[in-house]
Amino acid sequence: MRSQFTAALAAALCFTGVAQANIDPKNFDPIVRQHEDFDEFANGGWKKSNPIPAAYSRWSAFHELDDFNKKALHAILEQAAAGKQPGAIGQLVGDFYASGMDEAAVERVGLAPLQPELAKIAALKDRAELPALLARFHLLEIAAGFEIYAEQDPKDTENVIAAVSQAGLGLPDRDYYLREDAKSEELRQAYVAHVARTLELAGDEPAKAQERAAAIMKLETALARGSRTNVELRDPVANYNKLPLAEVQALTPHFAWERYFAALGIAAPDVVDVMQPDFLKAFDAEIASVSLADWQSYLRWHLLSSASPYLGEKFVNEHFAFYGKTLTGAEALLDRWKRVLETIDDSVGEALGQLYVKEHFPPASKQRMLELVENLRAALRERLTTLEWMDDATREKALAKLNGFRVKIGYPDKWIDYSALQVNRESYVGNVFRAREFNTRRELGEIGHPVDRAKWEMTPPTVNAYYHPTMNEIVFPAGILQPPFFDADADDAVNYGGIGAVIGHEMTHGFDDTGRQYAADGSLTDWWSAESAERFAERAKAIVEQFNGYVAIDDLHVNGELTQGENIADLGGLKIAYAALQKALAGKPQTKIDGFTPEQRFFLSWATVWRMNIRDQQLRLQVNTDPHSPAKFRVNGPLSNLEEFHRAFEIPEPSPMLRPASERVEIW
Repeated sequence: MRSQFTAALAAALCFTGVAQANIDPKNFDPIVRQHEDFDEFANGGWKKSNPIPAAYSRWSAFHELDDFNKKALHAILEQAAAGKQPGAIGQLVGDFYASGMDEAAVERVGLAPLQPELAKIAALKDRAELPALLARFHLLEIAAGFEIYAEQDPKDTENVIAAVSQAGLGLPDRDYYLREDAKSEELRQAYVAHVARTLELAGDEPAKAQERAAAIMKLETALARGSRTNVELRDPVANYNKLPLAEVQALTPHFAWERYFAALGIAAPDVVDVMQPDFLKAFDAEIASVSLADWQSYLRWHLLSSASPYLGEKFVNEHFAFYGKTLTGAEALLDRWKRVLETIDDSVGEALGQLYVKEHFPPASKQRMLELVENLRAALRERLTTLEWMDDATREKALAKLNGFRVKIGYPDKWIDYSALQVNRESYVGNVFRAREFNTRRELGEIGHPVDRAKWEMTPPTVNAYYHPTMNEIVFPAGILQPPFFDADADDAVNYGGIGAVIGHEMTHGFDDTGRQYAADGSLTDWWSAESAERFAERAKAIVEQFNGYVAIDDLHVNGELTQGENIADLGGLKIAYAALQKALAGKPQTKIDGFTPEQRFFLSWATVWRMNIRDQQLRLQVNTDPHSPAKFRVNGPLSNLEEFHRAFEIPEPSPMLRPASERVEIW
């Protein structure tokens, strides 16, 4: 079970050999000038020599580093499976890995591990039994109907409350059900056909499978109509509705919450954050109106879909045919060991992470990162102190928030205890579902208790980073603290343009369109004066308009509203990292390396981080659902606003890489 915050982070970064931190001219495109398209100038050569591998929908610097990390993790798992990683943790991950790699055993057991759950669905006799069955699904991290989380209360950040949110869809989001264009209709038809084929693999006759797939699509479409858009989900105030349980029950008269919480194995909470009340009403209407047989079909489908990646070859291939080939354009499955490794990281990531950091994250890296963070904090503090559009009262609170940032580097100080989790070598899907239930019960057990501030939302090998608004913390797993993001042997300009800008990005998330709504203690509080809020909104609107103007593919534009938080953080992160670099360079000889000044290497390093090739299908999926802009615009978008970049490369005016002065965006 993942919190909504964690789920939002889960924009997948699945990523041969580690990328180098130095600036390599072989990666440039000598035909493209820097003032025309800086992404192509810096990365065009790399793009031509790095086609997307068949098993991927995109290939990037993230993927190169992730692939490097996977090879390290693969060696650890092979050793563990052979009994060469001592202790309970070694046995846990070794047995899990062995179960996933034993394809013959997976084929032999077939659907047998799912029979207890399938039997519960078949035994449904009345809608009144749905709350208990949905609770069982939610324990197994199957988001049927809706989702439940243990949430740090945004208005009382010392305590954890229950939260429920919209879910229950098999397509990526609600708009896939509601758009009326030809491509969307074609995709819906492909989805219904996929649902039917999966039901056939589980034993349905073809005609019955098609009938049930149509009913499932109808139910999911009704849930989609009651769902909020991705842009609407970005509003933390609108998506916080803490209600007494009695009022939640009044919203959903056909769904017995007392039975639901009893089946979850937790006490019924006094209050629940109903993130999207209209969705719960739509869900309740479907409980009342949809036949029990159709609910059984829907639940059976979601169970099978959730389990398919861990079942036999036919289920794996059918799942990949739709969610891989059709949705993302990937042409082949990942190697099995990579798929199993990702499952283990998702299931028992802190167990695997302990073994990873022991071998691959030296203490010196953590210390260097802490120094970089403090340098970036100092640069942002200085900028906040002199920011002309922010009034003094708001500035004081902004500085308090910045000073209150908690920093987590590498790995948790306190590891999850997996001793109660049963893992064996007999059933891969059984291990996956037991791990899901273990993790869900751990999370839901936090409801009604004080917040655990030592908790991490990512595993140590993850190639990513995050800002957590209610914790007011920035977090950098060990996995990302390698080239091209961070290299202890690289010059300052390269590190500040890589991991430095990432640090600045996460810091300015605390002050983007969403993060700025949280105070220094993490509470969802309006701490801005009306004047400063209005000035910020004007600048945020300008960046929305800038990115709305970018065409990602064909006639599909970037969604500036959906991506504004990340775009603000990119722009601010670069601004702050550049200022910190200037402090680091002060008093030192300004020498060129490979023919480039430190300032030029800084911006080339930023471009290197975002080099990417991407398939058309994946690009469409990203633009429709992802709050991050396509990689090209993460390079060119912020740089075209920065006077520092224009000076470094002597960008002439007018140029595509130099926005007119009247249109340039500057926030932080």
